[in-house]
Amino acid sequence: MAKDTYIPCLLQLFRQYGYDGATLSKISQATGLGKASLYHHFPSGKDEMVTAVLDFMECWLEEHILQILRGGGDALTRLTKMCEQINELYEGGQQPCMCAILLMGSARDIFHTKVQTLLRTWIDEIATVLRVAGLDETLAHERGEDAAIAIQGALIVAQGLDDVAPFVRVMKQLPQQLCQDL
Repeated sequence: MAKDTYIPCLLQLFRQYGYDGATLSKISQATGLGKASLYHHFPSGKDEMVTAVLDFMECWLEEHILQILRGGGDALTRLTKMCEQINELYEGGQQPCMCAILLMGSARDIFHTKVQTLLRTWIDEIATVLRVAGLDETLAHERGEDAAIAIQGALIVAQGLDDVAPFVRVMKQLPQQLCQDL
């Protein structure tokens, strides 16, 4: 099997255990690959596995979020569709964010630049939608950041409370909040 076959499993493992907690033993058990096979597919080990997951996430972001934000329709429609896709990605708030996980522990030093690039790209595209819709550049950028803050915060609260209601509420309210004053 191609190494891309293992990306969903690796994503789930890193979401569940974090970078430091996803040991090669756990990865081997979950993927069904022995350690030698893991190194065959990912010669640089766990760092290469995480890089593959981040590359997958970058492609997902492009296909499911950025294309929507760059597409047709008014700002509210595009931002609503974005929130629907994010809701799917995080399974209604049941899954933590891989980017947040990679900003903790020893992973931060390794993956910070890649995570930063993903977040900046997303925030900038939200800001572009809002700027084109009529907000000034500074306010549009602040609202792009506010969107990331609201979503990430709602994910943390949902995980901490074992209750997805805060995440669901944010996903419903966010498009209208971002489009306020348009």
